[in-house]
Amino acid sequence: MNRFQNSTKGISRGVLLMGLVSLAMADAVAGGTVVGALGSADTEVRSAIPALSRIMLAVMAIMAIVGAISVYGKWSNGDPDTRKSAASWFGALIFAGLVLLVVRAVFGVS
Repeated sequence: MNRFQNSTKGISRGVLLMGLVSLAMADAVAGGTVVGALGSADTEVRSAIPALSRIMLAVMAIMAIVGAISVYGKWSNGDPDTRKSAASWFGALIFAGLVLLVVRAVFGVS
């Protein structure tokens, strides 16, 4: 490593340490209100997850219907791009489902 890389590594560690110290001091000065605010935000987000899940499932159903109509239209017209279109719609649905699963797993909602 050259001198520049060593100095930037030290600077980045210093900035990280200063950030952590300032967060700890801010929490101490605020009397723990930061922790209380984070706790209430967590509770509010967890309570919104079931509604978000239902909305996401409705969006996925609409995506499936629109995708099926689009692929059927391409297939009926003899478009050579039908497989690619079907794969992209199917992939989008899988991605949306995985996003829903990850959000539910991160916030611990079953």
